[in-house]
Amino acid sequence: MADKVKYSIEFIMHSSPAFLYQYLSTPDGLSEWFADNVNSRSDVYTFLWDGSEEQAKRLSYKTNERIKYKWLTDEEEGTFFEFKIVVDDLTSDVSLIVTDFADDDEVDEGKMFWENQISELKQTIGA
Repeated sequence: MADKVKYSIEFIMHSSPAFLYQYLSTPDGLSEWFADNVNSRSDVYTFLWDGSEEQAKRLSYKTNERIKYKWLTDEEEGTFFEFKIVVDDLTSDVSLIVTDFADDDEVDEGKMFWENQISELKQTIGA
């Protein structure tokens, strides 16, 4: 089995880091744009979409800066998906960098998935 490929995409967000972070780290925030419903019990988040369910474990976080999750069904070592909020020192522009992993032939699909999801997020928060 081939190793998954790591990729990152950057999105400019018109939002404060603290406001944006709520939508990346809380069940309520995530269910506004990422899944139909999200529940969490300690560090395990359950994402519900149209009858299907996926669980992810929160691996690490730094409030208002980054949060990293790993799908529990993904057995490959070292894979995760991460939301990182970066503020440009000069312009104060806020960027959201999404890092994820996909099979070599699915990276484009993965990027399209995140572009659609982040577009949904931007609409939700008015960014």
